[in-house]
Amino acid sequence: MMAPKFSLSLIAGVIASSLPYSIFATEFEPVTLSTSQTDFGGVGLMQMPSGRMAPEGKFNIGATLNNEYHHYNVSLQVMPWLETTIRYTLVQDLLYSSDESFSGSTKYTDKGIDFKIRLLQESKWLPETSIGVRDFGGTGLFDGEFMAATKRFGNLDVTVGMGWGYLGQSGNITNPFCKASDTFCSRQSDYKGKGGSVDFERWFKGPAAIYGGLEYQTPYQPLRLKVEYDSNDYSQDFPVTRGNIDMTQHTPWNFGILYGLGDWGDIKVSYERGDTLTLGVNLSTNFNSMKAIWRDEPIEPYDESTNSSIDEVDWKRVNQQLNGNAGYEESKIYVNEDSVTIVADQNKYRDSNEAHDRASRILANNVPTTISTYRIVETNQSMPVSETVIDAKQYKKVANNDYFDADITDASQTNEVTYSPLDDELKSDNFERWDYSISPTLSQSIGSAENFYLYAIGINTAGSVWLTDKVQASGSLYFNLVDNYDQFNYITPPDGTSVPRVRTMFRAYVHENPVRMNSLQLTWFEEYGTGFYSQVYAGYLESMFGGIGSEVMYRPLNSNWAFGVDATYIKQRTPGDWFGFYEQDQQDGGEYGRDYTVVSSGVTGFATAYYAPQWTFLKNTLLKVGVGQFLAGDKGTRVDFSKQFDSGVIAGAYASFTDLSAEEFGEGSYTKGFYISIPFDIMTVKPSKNRANFNWQPLTRDGGQMLNKQHELYNLTDERSPWFTRKGL
Repeated sequence: MMAPKFSLSLIAGVIASSLPYSIFATEFEPVTLSTSQTDFGGVGLMQMPSGRMAPEGKFNIGATLNNEYHHYNVSLQVMPWLETTIRYTLVQDLLYSSDESFSGSTKYTDKGIDFKIRLLQESKWLPETSIGVRDFGGTGLFDGEFMAATKRFGNLDVTVGMGWGYLGQSGNITNPFCKASDTFCSRQSDYKGKGGSVDFERWFKGPAAIYGGLEYQTPYQPLRLKVEYDSNDYSQDFPVTRGNIDMTQHTPWNFGILYGLGDWGDIKVSYERGDTLTLGVNLSTNFNSMKAIWRDEPIEPYDESTNSSIDEVDWKRVNQQLNGNAGYEESKIYVNEDSVTIVADQNKYRDSNEAHDRASRILANNVPTTISTYRIVETNQSMPVSETVIDAKQYKKVANNDYFDADITDASQTNEVTYSPLDDELKSDNFERWDYSISPTLSQSIGSAENFYLYAIGINTAGSVWLTDKVQASGSLYFNLVDNYDQFNYITPPDGTSVPRVRTMFRAYVHENPVRMNSLQLTWFEEYGTGFYSQVYAGYLESMFGGIGSEVMYRPLNSNWAFGVDATYIKQRTPGDWFGFYEQDQQDGGEYGRDYTVVSSGVTGFATAYYAPQWTFLKNTLLKVGVGQFLAGDKGTRVDFSKQFDSGVIAGAYASFTDLSAEEFGEGSYTKGFYISIPFDIMTVKPSKNRANFNWQPLTRDGGQMLNKQHELYNLTDERSPWFTRKGL
């Protein structure tokens, strides 16, 4: 069973890049009360959530420790009205499982997901009011619901709320919903399926309780105080019910002190239940306000060309400038009587207008005044994606700032690709058929049965060569340097099912192959015009599967929707053998446990719709819905929803719903995960279109898993309606 990959070092680097020069907050300045995090993550007091929301884009990594629980959480204010939290909790007095061969002495690890929705925004008379659910897809350890209202009076926040489940266990009032229906009077003690399912049947049922509290910003800016009335009596906590641990609540009053370290974090201590000391730390940044600070070469100053004919132009030098200053790599330059056309990949600027401005400036400085049109055909993997036509005369007015607020968009227009280059018009060809890369990699897993933290450090090498203008051969090798993945237990888990082993064989592919071939494939790319694109691929497609397949996509220019279909005939690769495949489905478990099945041959593929909503309350979001067949042969739907912040950071979540029952799927009930995509250029001093990505799955099982294709047409055609390369605000 593979635990989630979770690149904490990446996130820590992002937060570090946004830290101010001063480590500690200025001691005395006009004080302001901002939001702070609970022990569980999410805005609130200590144990209790408040009705308040953090600023949109606020991202927080936190940890709180006491005798019973170690909470590690990540919270993100996705929308002004939506807060989300992901949490791991190590229960100090319980083991992960009773099967020592499976989990050894690893502590019981609870994985939780919370959300909070704002109902009312604070006004002069009304408090900020929210409703939320804690641990809505878990195993019942912390699951609860709440409604809370918070009102600010100067530097004092006052919160009153009502909780159910874990947040209402003291039962100091009668559940108001119980008066409407007897079904709300009791709360079932077990959980749905194999855990991880959204258990609506439990919501707002059982005991209920009132809670409240105060958060006060002292005149000394770094220091704030908290006090709360706790609505949980801790009588049903797992350490009590399963471990016979005494968690008697001596008082419902909890007290806390928080010391701010600036805009980027705080440390805190609280005294809870009358006998429990809790320590915590939070690191934070804001994905909306993160800014790139570049050390980039300036745009070329405008100096009208003195060349009287195209034959006088140093086209090799122009091509070098287009690469270095404007980011157009491997460009080809075509010239006719009145136009210059650049056909190239843009690999430097997310803001296409910045790239257009720089390229136009270079052309204006070098080509004769008889040239009336500059044309930029942007490509990706040899496929033309868009064509931008720039009026040379109008651009020169922009370059000279002949009028107020002159901008490159006054002279440019992006359309469908209509230009067809002629061989005799080619003046410079900077196309490189070979390409390679070498990069360090860090794989991390948190919350596995064998060890809470597992890692692998290695070097990934990749290379490609264009065999023709449309056919590319590519491959990658991974060299493992150090890891503790030998602790991964890849025998069939205790709740193992008959589903073919695809992703749960992770250790067999990783640890036993210190040098492994991740991929080796041929890909044919094709563009048919007016938004139709395709790729055909064959070979060793990823570390676990090979095969042959194709993808076709229709993506209209400047449209908020697209549609694609892909299908791949797959065979599962054998661990420890670079070129081998399984020849039969049934496999002998041998020393690793019971017999199991694999995918000796099969088909996977999806019909996928992409839609970017235009609604104000869902601004800068993307919804992807795919229907088809997953790797293990299960059929169903993959839903993916993501949000892009002003800095270009993208945060998203996905879930796979298949025809497997919870029992067939195993622990977790269904596949779900989360990811963050961070532009390189907000972490470095150089502009870049590249991104750092990490994916987190609470638990990886074999159902609902997709093929990791090297190329996705939606990504390759991004310039047609920018999402990944959208200009940062």
